[in-house]
This record gives sequence, C-alpha cells and structure tokens, in this order.
Amino acid sequence: MRTIAHLSDLHFGQLDRAVLAPLRARLEELKPDLVVVSGDLTQRARARQFREARSFLESLPKPQVVVPGNHDVPLWNVLARFLRPYAGFRRAISHELEPGYVDDEIAVFGVNTARGLTTKHGWVSGAQLAKLREKLAALPGERVRILVMHHLCRELAVLGVDVLVAGHGHATRVEATSTLVVQAGTATSSRTRAEPNAFNVLRIRGRRVQVEHYELSGREFRRAASGAFDRACGGWVAAA
Repeated sequence: MRTIAHLSDLHFGQLDRAVLAPLRARLEELKPDLVVVSGDLTQRARARQFREARSFLESLPKPQVVVPGNHDVPLWNVLARFLRPYAGFRRAISHELEPGYVDDEIAVFGVNTARGLTTKHGWVSGAQLAKLREKLAALPGERVRILVMHHLCRELAVLGVDVLVAGHGHATRVEATSTLVVQAGTATSSRTRAEPNAFNVLRIRGRRVQVEHYELSGREFRRAASGAFDRACGGWVAAA
C-alpha cells in the first residue's frame, strides 16, 4: 500500500499561521510515502512568500511532488509575468515544473497548468501532452498512474491515467468516472470558502484507492470523511 498526502493552495502571503503546526504534526503522524502539492504556494509570487513556502515544505515529509499554480506567477510585474513567469518558483522551490515520482506501485507526474497569459485559468499544451504520453508509455509493469496539477484538466483522462489530482477551487471534491478525480481545499490559507482548512490522503492498494478528507477542527486536523473506490471495467466505482 502507498499513502499520498495531497495539499493545495497554501497561499503564503495570505495564510493562517496557526494552521502550520497542526498540519505538520498530522502529516508527521500519517507518515505518507509521498507528499504532493497542487499549486498556489504563494499569494502574489513574491520572493519572501516563496522563501517561506520553501521553508515550510522542507519541514514536511519527503519525497514531494510540487507544481506551481496561477498565484505563483507574478501578477503586477507584467514584464516578469510574460517573459519569466516561473522564475520565482524555480529559484525557491524547484527548477523542475513537472516533477515525478515512480516506485513499484505508483507513478505520479506533475503537470504545470499555470500560464503567464492568464490571471486565473490554466491549460495544458500539445507539447506537454506529448511529453506525458512518453512518460506513461515508458512505465514498466502495473502501477496506479496519477497526474498532479493546479487547475483540473479533465482532458488528460484521454491519456489513460487512473487519478487526476488538483486544487484551485478551495473546495474538496471526489468524482468517480472513467478517471478518479480528487480536488483539495486550501491547506493553510485564510481564504477558506465553503469548508475549513483541509487536505486529502490517498491510500492506494492495488486497484483500490481510499480517499480520506482531513479538516481543521479546533487546533488539529481530523479525518472528516472517507470513501473507497475500485477500478472496474470502464471506470471507477464506489466500493461496496
């Protein structure tokens, strides 16, 4: 079995600092095999915000797969936005915008959906699709195939992946169709919407994925919901 902790929308620069310690404590207790962060590490892509985000990520379990979000692209610096939109992320977090992690049971690939041409929306280019096809085709054996992105790009299901993991909406959603879709709320931002600060845990065993939803309750993150899904002919179904 593999355990993946899924965080999203940290928004350093507009976060609730009181959440950081409880989140770190719960992740240390869960001991995930992998931590994935689906974008928006910062609020305004400022150097100090990236440094604080990096410091926090360094305090969490490893390994990690981290991708940028639209808030990690400069907003007010128009020149940087169009010419070097990912410079801050690359300098502080990782030069690799689409990192990956592969072991005997899972294959996890990051997908960069953030763009300098838009302030909110994201997409995936044809070149990115071709690169993903190459990565997936090169995988030996049976593995659960997972793509991590900030904006949910449902069209990536055509690649034959098992799970799409995303953020952006600050709301937790799980959909079981031909591909299992898992979206996370904001783990640490003060910009919560319909739910408190939250994150997800995916527990993967063979052709079954259990998705656990953790919410901040008082001074700790507690498991608020859980559901298991099985890979069946033609798609995913809720486990009996």
